[in-house]
Amino acid sequence: MSLLRTLLVLGRVSNLPTLWSNCLAGWWLGGAGHPEQLPFLFAGASFLYAGGMFLNDAFDAEFDQRHRPERPIPAGLISLTIVWQWGLIGLGLGGACLICLGRVTGGLGVALAFCILLYDSIHKRIAWAPVLMGLCRLLVYLIAASVGVQGVTGWSVWCGLALASYVAGLSYLARRESTPGPLGYMPALLLPVPIGLALIMNAAGYRQAALLLSAALALWVVRALRQTLRFAEPNVGRTVSRLLAAIVLVDWLAVADAPRQLDFVFIALFLAALLLQRIVPAT
Repeated sequence: MSLLRTLLVLGRVSNLPTLWSNCLAGWWLGGAGHPEQLPFLFAGASFLYAGGMFLNDAFDAEFDQRHRPERPIPAGLISLTIVWQWGLIGLGLGGACLICLGRVTGGLGVALAFCILLYDSIHKRIAWAPVLMGLCRLLVYLIAASVGVQGVTGWSVWCGLALASYVAGLSYLARRESTPGPLGYMPALLLPVPIGLALIMNAAGYRQAALLLSAALALWVVRALRQTLRFAEPNVGRTVSRLLAAIVLVDWLAVADAPRQLDFVFIALFLAALLLQRIVPAT
């Protein structure tokens, strides 16, 4: 059980529901269809995510030794060599699953694997690393859209860019979880981008659903930011965890025109993300 928990913490599995909601939203924006390919899509994205998280800890082993000694590698719960091996295996399996879905999907999968490696290797040394994190989530949208019957559509690109902005904003905040420095309000300005896009793109019968989902997302984001921006001792970790769970709400907002049956799936994924955060830390 100790080893299992160590692997779950390294893979940050509490964030997997947000990845699955990315896949679901991107697939719908790509025209849906081809349900037989969805298992490969979800498996490929999950392997790439878990592999990237393992490699993130492998690259950060020296940093964590000084700033986050509770992480599995500095705590002596698992060896650095094994983490490297599992991380690379995860990327390989993820890429293989996506290559099975076709040339476009496979090519985007390779691009995502490259961005994951690039982010893991340099994110502690460059200020604009959160942009790379946002790019990774954008690529997940495009990969999922490429599986749909219409492929990568304009809306999948725009919604992916809105998600990328949101993820970049929360990633900038997350950089202050383990290192000192002023938080600043600028990253928070990236968080409402999906709401702005949704209010522009949804008209007629979809306007009411977009307004309701926008209000839910806005209230959740404000609630999360209060833990960081209003207190003398900000709880950045809790803020980031809540913002990560809200990625599901961003995805749900992106497909406000989807059938009502999908609403229950997004609700389940949001609750699953919150529940898993009680078991495994999200950051």
